[in-house]
Amino acid sequence: PEIFGLDDVKKALLMQLVGAGTRTLPDGVKIRGDINVLLVGDPGVAKSQLLKYIAQSSPRGVYTTGKGSSGVGLTAAVLRDQLTGELVLEGGALVLADMGICCIDEFDKMGEEDRTSIHEVMEQQTVSVAKAGITTSLNARTCVLAAANPFYGRYNEQKKISENVNLPTSLISRFDLLFLLLDRADEIRDMELARHITYVHRHSEPPPLEQAPIAPSLLRKYIAQARKLTPHIPRELTEHIVEQYVAIRSHEANARAEDRSVTARSLLSILRISQALARLRFGDMVEQADVDEAIRLLEVCKSSVTQIGAGDSAAEQKPVFILYDMILDMARKREDGVVSIDEIRQRMVVRGLTEAHLQECLEDYTEINVLQMSEDGEHVMVVNEN
Repeated sequence: PEIFGLDDVKKALLMQLVGAGTRTLPDGVKIRGDINVLLVGDPGVAKSQLLKYIAQSSPRGVYTTGKGSSGVGLTAAVLRDQLTGELVLEGGALVLADMGICCIDEFDKMGEEDRTSIHEVMEQQTVSVAKAGITTSLNARTCVLAAANPFYGRYNEQKKISENVNLPTSLISRFDLLFLLLDRADEIRDMELARHITYVHRHSEPPPLEQAPIAPSLLRKYIAQARKLTPHIPRELTEHIVEQYVAIRSHEANARAEDRSVTARSLLSILRISQALARLRFGDMVEQADVDEAIRLLEVCKSSVTQIGAGDSAAEQKPVFILYDMILDMARKREDGVVSIDEIRQRMVVRGLTEAHLQECLEDYTEINVLQMSEDGEHVMVVNEN
């Protein structure tokens, strides 16, 4: 309640806490019921606060950061016992959060090798270990709630999400819900947010709500009881789900390949969120309203990403973006990240760019604090706020 707005995000996190039942097929194949959520956005939009609260509210929650966690720290490690001298296997954060939730902050700061260890957990929900003669498989039936910051602090609304976040597409597709949280200047919303924050600081409690917030202890008990239920989908509702899924896929048929976000995993996400909604009201059967709300949440995630960050091929060829990519490439090749304006002018002439394009690029990106000019105006530096 202390966090202003973000109603859909909070609802999605509540669905993640409740989850859906894991299905075990006759041949032994398991279909996960845990919901994975990824939060991407500008600094200062309360991503870390949400993660901390969810880790505390979950019956079993583990909070960790991407920069301080290696692949071994998240999965499992083989250590030598100091007393007996034998090799022992110790579980990492994902194993310790079995049947609970693992919150990973600064997800984009993790190394490539460390992130690959999460792929198996997010789909198969196991951790396979083959180290020092120990070969085994540990259960990691956990939800993953991750938060990531864009490159250089601020989200570039003219670029796709894969160009803004240091995450591979194969990993992003494993998240059921992806929310893009941007810090935009809006006078009315900024005023409401400022009043909310000042009220919380003065009274050490959120402003009065229409209904009293639920205490964390009661919420944990409620979630623990709801997770015991296994609601099923009636036969007459399956046709409605199929029709909705086909309609969404048909709507994306004419879009470019990189803009298509609905896959078979999205259909499983709809089923999981629908069952979580049924669990939340202690229902034994999924209703059509649950399915419609699950589809709405997916559409909210999709629209937040595609409408803001899709960008068309013409937009990506604008001189301002070409210049920014050029400056970024030059800065990455220097240890201090400082680029001379004269050197930029020499390279941009080859690309057919003008002085007006350069000034527009510098003004736009210094305004959002991505680029920073030197006092003499002869050099520019890329600001890395991460």
